[in-house]
Amino acid sequence: MSCILETQADYDVATTTLRSDSLAFALDGAARTLTRMRAGTALPAALAIVHANIVSAQARGAIQDLAYRATRQLARADVWLATLVRRPPAEHVANVLRCAFSLLAEPDIARTYSDFTVVDQAVDAIAARSRVAHTKGLVNAVLRNMVRSRSMLLDEAMLDPVTRWNYPRWWIDTLRHKWPNDVQRFLEIGNEHAPMTLRINRRRSDVVTYFKTLRASGIDAFRNSACFDTALTLRQPMSVEYLPGFSQGVVSVQDAGVQRAAALLDVRDGMRVLDACAAPGGKTGHLLECADIELVALERDAVRAMRIKENLARLQLCANIQIGDAGEPCQWYSRPRFDRILADVPCSASGIVRRHPDIRWLRRPTDIATLVAEQRRIVQAIWPLLKRGGKLLYTTCSIFPEEGEQQAAWFEHSLKDAIRLNAPGYILPIVASSSHHPAFHHEIQFDFDQDGFFYACFQKQ
Repeated sequence: MSCILETQADYDVATTTLRSDSLAFALDGAARTLTRMRAGTALPAALAIVHANIVSAQARGAIQDLAYRATRQLARADVWLATLVRRPPAEHVANVLRCAFSLLAEPDIARTYSDFTVVDQAVDAIAARSRVAHTKGLVNAVLRNMVRSRSMLLDEAMLDPVTRWNYPRWWIDTLRHKWPNDVQRFLEIGNEHAPMTLRINRRRSDVVTYFKTLRASGIDAFRNSACFDTALTLRQPMSVEYLPGFSQGVVSVQDAGVQRAAALLDVRDGMRVLDACAAPGGKTGHLLECADIELVALERDAVRAMRIKENLARLQLCANIQIGDAGEPCQWYSRPRFDRILADVPCSASGIVRRHPDIRWLRRPTDIATLVAEQRRIVQAIWPLLKRGGKLLYTTCSIFPEEGEQQAAWFEHSLKDAIRLNAPGYILPIVASSSHHPAFHHEIQFDFDQDGFFYACFQKQ
């Protein structure tokens, strides 16, 4: 694919000639984000670059929404582009078209913009760039043709699993092999918008009390059964600045499936705990909320380690933050050994693809073997740092078998003094149903809504 990044001067032209509250501005920003993502940059990082000079929070939100929407429909957009355009246009033009396609392909009931508005604003987005102004006619013609042929194009997209579900074929085949009865459900969930789930800081509040606080602020939520004691899921996501007590550390944003880790590790007062691969610090904070422990938060990337520090400062909690490679303890380890180790290792992130739709396009089939080797390197390196009788929790945000049960079986065989304990194994991605049931407290409704993870727990003999 062609991945020609525009110069900063090009960006400035668009920024100064388009109104920040216009769809054209959002299309331009989302297209620039796609250009960087397709060149190999993760979507959040690409958005951060594009957002850097944009003051308006509304404009940043519109760009983000459109970039994520287009990423979830990328396979279809690529096919439609090849069908409707005789010669591949410049990358930015192609990405404006991809973003516009994602809006035009929406069902009528979900439509935010009329067909005319999408076409008109896409042309304006292109016109804002002097270098590509001559392509206005091309964009206008392609999008009008898309509108005329929409039903046929959508019907054709349903015939191929890649364009029907918007995943690479190897990803679909991997899920079909492991989860033949659930593959369609998992693919559908991966194209959903992720929920916003909160973790209540048990040192500062509890689920029932904070639910009442939310209700008093006009915020609707339900108690998430995936982690019943600490998790509330909002009916509608919102900026954290509107969450009561967020800046004071009363509550954090964390998926309910992730919140299972702290309970499974079973930390108690006085323990020495290692959180390997700790950034951005969500699980670090949760462990510290559960007990008075001595915690080492390890992270290889110094920039990401700063996120741990920032998150703990908001929670008013402390940890020994170390910068180092978990697979090279000689860089950072000092005695005594640990009572508990959380090995939240790098993985494919196949279980959280609804939060990170770019993952499916950035990953390659060959990445899995590399990740498996890295996971084994880390666990083998930190296992000797565990006390006898201590526990290590291995976790990934993946539902691929190579990173889950196959890996756990390998650890059980390779770590001679390890006993595998009961743990959930796969926590599969689930979305909340349309009907909710009363919980123990009648004013709170509860349901499941979580991403996909794998958990395996080992105790040293």
